[in-house]
Amino acid sequence: MAIVAFSEERFPLRIAFGTSGGPERRTDIVRLSTGFEKRNQRFSRSVRRYDAGSGLKSLADLALVVDFFEAMRGRLTGFRFRDPLDHASARFGMAVSPTDQAIGTGDGETRKFPLVKIYGSGEGAYHRPIEKPVAGSVRIAVGGAETAAGLSIDAVTGVVSFTDPPAVGAAITAGFEFDVPVRFDIDQIAVNIAAFEAGDIPTIPLIEVRP
Repeated sequence: MAIVAFSEERFPLRIAFGTSGGPERRTDIVRLSTGFEKRNQRFSRSVRRYDAGSGLKSLADLALVVDFFEAMRGRLTGFRFRDPLDHASARFGMAVSPTDQAIGTGDGETRKFPLVKIYGSGEGAYHRPIEKPVAGSVRIAVGGAETAAGLSIDAVTGVVSFTDPPAVGAAITAGFEFDVPVRFDIDQIAVNIAAFEAGDIPTIPLIEVRP
């Protein structure tokens, strides 16, 4: 069987909903003699880290994760993971709509528009690329009107492609659910059944990757 760098398979949902973790950023801070600070962010994009161990509720869950770990060859193969808190274009607890996120403006020539999720507002807003949308969940609107004609959505890359370029000035918006591309950040899952039954849950770290 061929080994791939990324699998479109999703980490078991029932375990994902109990995991802990979230976005991480790396910022260097130097305090000057004047008392002011100089701050520099190393990464332009945040990196998400999770601990799947906190989602384990039973030995059956543990066995499921071990099986998935073997299928992914440990750290070798990336896979999809559903962030329990941040997995949709809409605000938490709200339904997805085709006008949730602005993904571009028509210029009469451009046909491809990558999905993004925007955090904050104005010039300082963070535009997060969405590269693993959930198939069948993406809704697109052009000029405020939802449409499904003359376009295709790549669930592997997160790119929306139009047969004909949207008209000049037309706002292209999108709503969607999405997964985070991650991999295991360990090469061994050390299991002690007696310790697990006594409440000692193993740490199973996951880290976001660029697919």
